[in-house]
Amino acid sequence: MKSAWDTLCRRYSTDEALIGQLWEELEKAYTAKDRHYHNLEHIAYMLELGDRYKVDGSAFDLLLFAIFFHDVVYEATRSDNEEQSATLAQVRLNRLGIPEHTILKVKEMIIATKSHQATEDLLTNLLLDLDLAILGSDKERYDKYSQGVRKEYSMYPDLVYKSGRRKVLQHFLSQKHIYKTAVFQEEFESYAKANLNRELAELN
Repeated sequence: MKSAWDTLCRRYSTDEALIGQLWEELEKAYTAKDRHYHNLEHIAYMLELGDRYKVDGSAFDLLLFAIFFHDVVYEATRSDNEEQSATLAQVRLNRLGIPEHTILKVKEMIIATKSHQATEDLLTNLLLDLDLAILGSDKERYDKYSQGVRKEYSMYPDLVYKSGRRKVLQHFLSQKHIYKTAVFQEEFESYAKANLNRELAELN
């Protein structure tokens, strides 16, 4: 992941010290002791799939920056994680000399991960699908994800957590499509619905 970050940043900056400093900040955030799912493993999985379904040209850089920063601020009890992550991304990307229009687009993409609503922008839809790709993964990976989420919300007793979790799962299942892009609908949709229904049954 560090090499991916270095390669990405070197397309915009020659300041190796700054590139290294910003990576250390990202790494520290994503390896915090309360990060049981929203951690470097989550970022690595998104990068892996992002590379598989990559788009051409500078648009891919937008996607990569959004992946790296979209959960850099994450506290389970906060309701403004996405906005805070987007603001931090703006400040850090400005230091790298990223063009302003690129920074604003990355901010917009990160904030879109709050509501996960389909947009008219294909790149944003791809980011949203990458963020939820875990839902359509194999049973072992999905169970590790759901257990990680439970640990991140460990401040809540089962009665409260299960009620909230049911609402989240039912929300996803109530949608016509969980994923926004055709390729994710084809490859992940049926597995995601099976995983969500299985967890919902276990919660009940």
